[in-house]
Amino acid sequence: PVGERPAHGLRVAILLSEPLDRNFDFMVRLEHDLNKAGHTSSFAAKCLSDLRMDPLRVARMVERTEADAWVVVCGSREVMDWFAKQRIPAFALFGRRRGLPLPRAGPNKLPAMAAATRSLIELGHRRIVLLARTGRRLPEPGVPERSFLDELAANGITPGPYHLPDWEVSVKGFHARLDSLFRLTPPSALIIQEAVFYFAALQFCANRGLRVPQDVSLICTDADPNFHWCQPSVAHIRWDSRPVVRRIVRWAANVSCGKEDFRQTLTPAEFVPGGTVGPAADF
Repeated sequence: PVGERPAHGLRVAILLSEPLDRNFDFMVRLEHDLNKAGHTSSFAAKCLSDLRMDPLRVARMVERTEADAWVVVCGSREVMDWFAKQRIPAFALFGRRRGLPLPRAGPNKLPAMAAATRSLIELGHRRIVLLARTGRRLPEPGVPERSFLDELAANGITPGPYHLPDWEVSVKGFHARLDSLFRLTPPSALIIQEAVFYFAALQFCANRGLRVPQDVSLICTDADPNFHWCQPSVAHIRWDSRPVVRRIVRWAANVSCGKEDFRQTLTPAEFVPGGTVGPAADF
């Protein structure tokens, strides 16, 4: 249960969406900077995927966790709505939080996503698929995902389930979706959210004998330090995570002083062209 606040800071619980989120560079920096600022940060015992994005399961875990404040990573709309109704302070890091009375931070990927999609269309691509986690697609596409679909429609491509397909967020589910996509009407380009899925898709292509970008173009919607070592260079969307980390640390400082802080900030993002994008094979 939530107890009295420590004299020199908050007990901040970080609720991840998936276990792999813990390995992101900015997540390591966030934990370090919160501790350096005098708070005690720790990762919640379970991730949102473990809790099936179920607000009731989240509520039970929050009740059992000794924390003064929460940072919720990539929460679904239902989960973020539940936190918005609680007295315990919570910060929305990414996730479906638009319009809710919660402090939030993350990249503004809308212009970058539109630019990435346009770059593919200008190279003759029409069979473009965006692979996004369930929470980014349901119950309706998020803002960057809508930007992708709108860009298709603006260029005469009728968007549908093919372009933003459903898939189970698991190793088996991811590869099953790729298998089905390339079985009948193979996409000429994949836009892949998150570097871990990008590398899995790259391996899939290699195992299938698909050349990048000659047979299929690839774009990742996030940067990764390992991209530095890749040839051809990886087309991706880049944003600076440092302002996001600083914003959360400032929020924790305000909360620890009893100040209300609901400020919502977005960090600019840009599309970085790379060698993994080329003309469509039939262009």
